[in-house]
Amino acid sequence: MSWGTELWDQFDNLEKHTQWGIDILEKYIKFVKERTEIELSYAKQLRNLSKKYQPKKNSKEEEEYRYTACKAFLSTLNEMNDYAGQHEVISENMTSQITVELARYVQELKQERKSHFHDGRKAQQHIETCWKQLESSKRRFERDCKEADRAQQYFEKMDADINVTKADVEKARQQAQMRHQMAEDSKADYSSILQKFNHEQHEYYHTHIPNIFQKIQEMEERRIVRIGESVKTYAELDRQVIPIIGKCLDGIVKAAESIDPKNDSQLAIEAYKSGFEPPGDIEFEDYTQPMKRTVSDNSLSNSRGESKSELKFGGKSKGKLWPFIKKNKPPPPPPASASPSAVPNGPQSPKQQKEPLSHRFNEFMTSKPKIHCFRSLKRGLSLKLGATPEDFSNLPPEQRRKKLQQKVDELNKEIQKEMDQRDAITKMKDVYLKNPQMGDPASLDHKLAEVSQNIEKLRLEAQKFEAWLAEVEGRLPARSEQARRQSGMYDVQNPPAVNSCAQDRESPDGSYTEEQSQESEVKVLATDFDDEFDDEESLPAIGTCKALYTFEGQNEGTISVVEGETVYVIEEDKGDGWTRIRRNEDEEGYVPTSYVEVYLDKNAKGAKTYI
Repeated sequence: MSWGTELWDQFDNLEKHTQWGIDILEKYIKFVKERTEIELSYAKQLRNLSKKYQPKKNSKEEEEYRYTACKAFLSTLNEMNDYAGQHEVISENMTSQITVELARYVQELKQERKSHFHDGRKAQQHIETCWKQLESSKRRFERDCKEADRAQQYFEKMDADINVTKADVEKARQQAQMRHQMAEDSKADYSSILQKFNHEQHEYYHTHIPNIFQKIQEMEERRIVRIGESVKTYAELDRQVIPIIGKCLDGIVKAAESIDPKNDSQLAIEAYKSGFEPPGDIEFEDYTQPMKRTVSDNSLSNSRGESKSELKFGGKSKGKLWPFIKKNKPPPPPPASASPSAVPNGPQSPKQQKEPLSHRFNEFMTSKPKIHCFRSLKRGLSLKLGATPEDFSNLPPEQRRKKLQQKVDELNKEIQKEMDQRDAITKMKDVYLKNPQMGDPASLDHKLAEVSQNIEKLRLEAQKFEAWLAEVEGRLPARSEQARRQSGMYDVQNPPAVNSCAQDRESPDGSYTEEQSQESEVKVLATDFDDEFDDEESLPAIGTCKALYTFEGQNEGTISVVEGETVYVIEEDKGDGWTRIRRNEDEEGYVPTSYVEVYLDKNAKGAKTYI
């Protein structure tokens, strides 16, 4: 089966067919090129997706990846990044092994096709020329034959005519003979050209055209084979990355199997454990017993506080459900823009004194104390005002231990860094001593002294935090419950001792206050006790108020109100610029007095209206 013998007369159709084959090849190249672009785009999107969900460095989100479930998710992100890399490999290999190679082959194919069809057209032109020569010699032979025939007829006519001279007859005869000779020559020439044409035509149809068409057929078959090889390569390039993609997927499965819910639960315990003991049983308080004694209103204790103290001293300390109690929290200072005409020196946070001080002192002495000194009380108050204590005493024991341990580790790293720097400076100084031309050793003394001073400061700081850590972990001796209780009782019965302890407390900015009156200490104590011992019943409403402006209660202890809203007043302004209100049983807090118009009940004590 050969195109030269089967398609000897289909030159134009073969030309169209081979051009269509090149178009198909170019279409396939375009398809592979677009596939590589899709692979690159897909890989880029996968990488961006993986990067988008990667945890940010030095952020809280990075701490969450301690949990096995988060680690599995992180492993999935990393595997997807590798997965994207395999799609990039597919794109690169398809570009180099298919697109580039086929593009080069197409150029070669076009040149070869052009050469073959040029030879075919040249053979066509040659046979057409031979045909034209044959036709020309044939027409000349035909013309000469007709001329010879007419000359012969004229001679015969002249020879038969008796009136024509002998000379004219001879001339006619010679003319006829000459025409016959020309006809014979034309015949011989026509015969020669015909033989030549037949030979050329035989060569054209049986040799030249079959050879040319055979080469075109081979060229076309090579093109078809090349497309088949490229399609196979296309599949193999995908198949080559399947094992690696499989490993990526196996890595994701392995990460999923490594999830340990028990371990995550333990990590949650370590992260959020407070270290406090659960509250004990609440003792029954008998209010049917008659009052044993009566005290005046200006006494330090009242009947309620005395009865409570007797009951508490007589039995177990009252349990405190402090983690679940949110009411009666002393609010922080108001925002900078507390009212439309607010000034920097606006109203401060209200101090709560819902009960006489004797009751507060008795409760403090009979319940398990969390703060052992007025310095700690002041530190707790500064925390409520927005400051963070240096020893993290505001945190539960377990969380405090973790923070202190973290701080100690950071300080040790800083100390090691400074020591390495000191060693480097010392070595440089030795080099300068041995080689004075390299530098002045004395120029390093100041830097060495500065580094040594930094090391000493860091060590003192580390010792301070290690001491706090040792106290939390129980390495330092702690006073017994009975000793703390006796000390507390002694402080209540002897005000000067309380004042002496107060002299050693810290101020919110970290300095020490030496001269403070007992009255200020009582205020601090009462304020902190409102937070720590918040067991009393809700206060009754003493009036209503209408909000003049909208207030966003963003700080703890405050409550949001909307302009025109009417709520209940449960505690009037004590002179600090704050009024305590309640919306319902679960929502109460402080708002600036200048933000509301207060209407107190006439029967209420000290009823008046603020506008």
